[in-house]
Amino acid sequence: MASKDFAKLTGGEKAAIMMLAVGEDYAAKVFSMLDEEEIRDLSQAMATLGSVDARTVERLFVDFANQISSGGSVRGTASATQKLLLKVLPPETVELIMQDISGPSGRTVWEKLGNVNDTVLANFLKNEYPQTVAVVLSRIQPDQASRVIGLLPESLSRDVVVRMLKMETVSRDVLEDVEQTLRTEFMATLGRTQKRDPHENMAEILNNMDRTNLNRVISTIEEILPDSAEKVKSLMFTFEDMKKLTPADIQVVLRSVDKDALAIALKGASEEQRKQFFQAMSERAVKLLRDEIDGMGPVRVKDVYEAQQRIVNTTKDLISSGQIELAEEGEGNELIE
Repeated sequence: MASKDFAKLTGGEKAAIMMLAVGEDYAAKVFSMLDEEEIRDLSQAMATLGSVDARTVERLFVDFANQISSGGSVRGTASATQKLLLKVLPPETVELIMQDISGPSGRTVWEKLGNVNDTVLANFLKNEYPQTVAVVLSRIQPDQASRVIGLLPESLSRDVVVRMLKMETVSRDVLEDVEQTLRTEFMATLGRTQKRDPHENMAEILNNMDRTNLNRVISTIEEILPDSAEKVKSLMFTFEDMKKLTPADIQVVLRSVDKDALAIALKGASEEQRKQFFQAMSERAVKLLRDEIDGMGPVRVKDVYEAQQRIVNTTKDLISSGQIELAEEGEGNELIE
């Protein structure tokens, strides 16, 4: 790694340089006063720091303490970080922290899987055990997982969906086996594991799935795990859920969505849903939009669903950023004609 530029250093990297520069004994005292989350974050920065030249180190100390300077360079590595941690933490805790930092096989396999062609990944996974497939799909991005599930044989996808919903924390042995398989196939390294509610993960995957596969997967879940089906559906956000938004919120959405996508989305919507959008628009804008909808002719169901999904994704982003608030049904936000 190239030597770090002082102006580009993050706060975590600055702290990591200081810990490495002051030496093990002093750094160990600092570590003893941190909580585990702070130790984990600082360890992450130290293990991935790379080279830092002496001038940068000196400037950092002057910046922090005015009177202190360093005469040598430092280099942050996983081994140096581990050696420091062992001075203040039990070996088993250090092992877990280092596992979080680098994993048994590195840090980037899950990110690299995101660049693998969906068909290539599906063809590889269809020859693996369902549990292996479930582990992999629970850790890649939901939109990619939704596409891969749609490419798997139906019998396998049924089994995988059920296993994903039943999945708890994956044991290290199982994860290492999956890592080894992925490393051999894609020549990549492993990223950090993430703990997520399997129902939330499945809901996000289904939100990104085309309607045909969506209905098939939901039917599978309802048939085999009815309780999980209800929880997953409650966590999903679909175009039909737009009815939970107030007219003011719909106006915010309208300012953010592509107008062509809106026309196609409403082409396949019910009149009730159309009215919800029309009520948030001026009469002139409604007339123009109605004319566009009526004049576009037949539209493929697939195109309608994709347009509706684009609006849903925009709405979810607005909800996440706090620009609009999603009300629960029965909170008084229903529209009265």
